[in-house]
Amino acid sequence: MAEQSVSGKTIAFLVSTEGIEQAELTGPWEAVKEAGGTPVLLSTESGEVQAFNHLDKADTFGVDKVVDDVSVDDFDGLVLPGGAPNGDLLRTFESAVTFVRGFVESGKPTAVICHAPWVLVEADVVRGKQVTSWPSLQTDLRNAGAEWVDQEVVVDGNLVTSRQPDDIPAFNREFLALVAQAA
Repeated sequence: MAEQSVSGKTIAFLVSTEGIEQAELTGPWEAVKEAGGTPVLLSTESGEVQAFNHLDKADTFGVDKVVDDVSVDDFDGLVLPGGAPNGDLLRTFESAVTFVRGFVESGKPTAVICHAPWVLVEADVVRGKQVTSWPSLQTDLRNAGAEWVDQEVVVDGNLVTSRQPDDIPAFNREFLALVAQAA
């Protein structure tokens, strides 16, 4: 699937400690690696994070860095995987919200899927943007000033959003294209 080369680019994957939808972490992670990029797993704590296949526990993944210890300048792109608990927990950590706000405002490519747009709402970075998400978030996104649409992938400036695991191929394609084009 490595249609775009992102060789030499470092991509942050920011997650909470649990409730990450595994396919929404591993699908984009593998796409970044296949395109020549370096994925880095960030979380709110060191150690391991627990992924899920919907409501069932899946694999654990080792955290590379804690979000408190990094800067937007350390990365060329950002992916926020979904999972309802992941998105809900992540938006309660001010350092994670601040990092996401800084990333979106920097103009660097930012890709957000499923329930992860809750973090965008908390960061107040969707006003005037066209986005998509898991359907249950549409009221939250509209209330935050976004135009919510039901499409597999939406690109608005540096922001890529998708609804669910079935959308991962389109999500990866659009995100990698933005990263490849970024200076």
